[in-house]
Amino acid sequence: MATSTLMKSQVRLVLENGKHSTSGNPIFKTKSFNNVKTDASPTQLFAVATALANLQTLPLHSVERFDHSEIEGQ
Repeated sequence: MATSTLMKSQVRLVLENGKHSTSGNPIFKTKSFNNVKTDASPTQLFAVATALANLQTLPLHSVERFDHSEIEGQ
C-alpha cells in the first residue's frame, strides 16, 4: 500500500488584467506565494489571499492552492 505525505503548499492569486481585444475573453495575470503552511485551512488561505488581493491594482478573479506530496510505497 502506498502512502502520501504533504510536503509543501503554494497559493496563487489569479487577477483579471483586462479583456482580449478581438475575442473579449478575460486576460489573467497570476501571483504565486510559496512556503504556505501545509496545515492551513481553505478559509485561512482565502482570508490571506483576499487581503493580499486588496494590495493589488488588478481585481481578484480566483484563488488557487497547489499542494505537493511525496508518495511512497511499502
